[in-house]
Amino acid sequence: MSAPESDVPDSEPAAPPGPAAAADDEARARLLAEVATLPSLPGVYRWIDAAGGVLYVGKARNLKKRVASYLHKDHGGTRIGHMVARIARLETTVVRSEAEALLLENNLIKSLAPRFNILFRDDKSYPYLKITGAPGRGTGGADAPAASRFPRMAYFRGAVDRRHRYFGPYPNAWAVKQTIQLMQKVFRLRTCEDTVFNHRSRPCLLYQIQRCSGPCVGLVSQADYAKDVADAERFLLGQTQEVIADLQAQMMAHAEALEFERAAELRNRIGSLSRVLHQQAVEASSLSAADADVDILAVRVAGGRACVNLAMVRGSRHLGDRAFFPAHVDEGAALDAGDDDAGAEAPARAPEVAVLEAFVSQHYLGQPVPPQLVTSHPVSAVLLDALSEAAGVRVRATHQPREQRRIWLEMAAKGAELALARLLAEEGSQQQRTRSLIEALDLDLADPAQLRIECFDISHTAGEATQASCVVYENHQMQSAQYRRFNIEGITGGDDYAAMRQVLTRRYARLAEAVAAGKADEPAAEGGTETAEDAATAKPAAHRRGAARLPDLVLVDGGRGQVSMAREVFEELGLDIALIVGVEKGEGRKVGLEELVFADGRDKVYLGHDSAALMLVAQIRDEAHRFAITGMRAKRASVRTGGSRLEDIPGVGPRKRARLLQRFGGLRGVAAAGVDDLAGVDGISRELAEEIYRALH
Repeated sequence: MSAPESDVPDSEPAAPPGPAAAADDEARARLLAEVATLPSLPGVYRWIDAAGGVLYVGKARNLKKRVASYLHKDHGGTRIGHMVARIARLETTVVRSEAEALLLENNLIKSLAPRFNILFRDDKSYPYLKITGAPGRGTGGADAPAASRFPRMAYFRGAVDRRHRYFGPYPNAWAVKQTIQLMQKVFRLRTCEDTVFNHRSRPCLLYQIQRCSGPCVGLVSQADYAKDVADAERFLLGQTQEVIADLQAQMMAHAEALEFERAAELRNRIGSLSRVLHQQAVEASSLSAADADVDILAVRVAGGRACVNLAMVRGSRHLGDRAFFPAHVDEGAALDAGDDDAGAEAPARAPEVAVLEAFVSQHYLGQPVPPQLVTSHPVSAVLLDALSEAAGVRVRATHQPREQRRIWLEMAAKGAELALARLLAEEGSQQQRTRSLIEALDLDLADPAQLRIECFDISHTAGEATQASCVVYENHQMQSAQYRRFNIEGITGGDDYAAMRQVLTRRYARLAEAVAAGKADEPAAEGGTETAEDAATAKPAAHRRGAARLPDLVLVDGGRGQVSMAREVFEELGLDIALIVGVEKGEGRKVGLEELVFADGRDKVYLGHDSAALMLVAQIRDEAHRFAITGMRAKRASVRTGGSRLEDIPGVGPRKRARLLQRFGGLRGVAAAGVDDLAGVDGISRELAEEIYRALH
């Protein structure tokens, strides 16, 4: 028996996909077609979104298989899925080997700062200890200037010069200065500048306290001083026992010759050196030559953040450690999918391994690397081969060390754990401050991390060298890359109200136009297409967007007067005056009694001296004040010394300007010098000397 007919009509066919869905399907089909043509060779790939921003940079042994793994699988709501949903196009580069792919990947990550890669701050300016002149001796003969015959030791940071000897790098400035103090006690090398050395007529205080041998006034021979320099270099290279043995032999020789004062002096040197070695807690005699220069790397991951603690051993001496905190840890670790040939089915590596390898590749490639690394987690052989090839020396890594290296690793691991715990505590406190301020001001923000505050301050000295500062707070921290200074001109000296009007107008005039045109969230570029060279040197996209985004709060360091001036500017520009908040000093101008003044007529708000919101306001206000003062002082010094007159001369950069001012004691001395005198300064050619002379006369 057939089923009765139903009056209900058959289901209508599904509606055709909308324009957006059709565009997505077309883009995906285009990507799949492009992936199908990729070769099965090593290479680097870049996923790019619709706005042209780079989402992720990765390397692959098999480019086709690795890239296809992103598109041929449903990643759901994972971090990989979020990235894949934003992909608009693909760029690839084929290389000859996986080592080349690693090098290219590292360079692209550093230049493009992708959103989903683990990123370490590109700050490799480590300090060194410098000894001037050739190794172990002065740079000139008997007729050479005295300063060149007696090398000096100094703290150094910057590009190296082959004429000098450098030891390090050191993890921080404190480690260098501590080593210099040791060298003064034991080897008594000079630290004074050549200009001071050449004009001494009697020994300085350092000689009196036995921290220098007095070469400036001939109290030590060039041969004896050269031996002290050679011993110092041997000590810095880790040949400690040899240095102590030589000092002991010299002490006995002086004692046998009845030169007891010299023998006692050497005895004191040996004692100082032995005490330092004991404080280092490293028995140098038990270490092999391979342990003379070692870097120890320990990784800890917790709470979505990571810490890599780098401890440095140079010349068998533990110099200290330095903590690094990468960005995009969760995203980068999720996208680090392990072995390329296994594709998406391969188990993901531990996040500690991903963080460690990201640090090693970004930190060491293109930089000096010691022959031995001690790591808390294993490092891939491919990465070590690439490091060795780039550095020109064989680099080895050990992640399960023994004896002294195990002690070093445990120390570094404990340091990483403490540094990460401190960071998480500080971030938690800072996030609480942000939330407290949002609640206190009743701001309509779903995500506290998106709160953007810009704070302005005016600084001058009796109306001279007026400067305004603008500092930015966003993502729970100060964004120093977005700070700005404004030179204030065309106003009566000391008129802070006029200065505030000028800086607010200059800061927000173009932004007001963007708001009116509905383009306030777009990058503040002048237009045109960004080239690959531009992308390699451009700031991260977040920094570029920051210049065109209207802040959620504008803090003005001042009371009702400054707030009224800010209100006038915002009304003229058509911006919301409710954004303006003034920080007014409390009774007696005491810290903790500040009140918030609003431009839209709301009553003053006193948050309380122990309020987390007030702590955040005070932090931002103090940073704006500091930034304004440092800029004002630099400008005032330039005006008073006439430094700008030298800055305006083509070919005279900061280093040459510093050499000129140092040689002649200031701008007046430079102006009084003749062409021959100017040409005698290191780096100043005859033609440039003539140009400087013409510019100053």
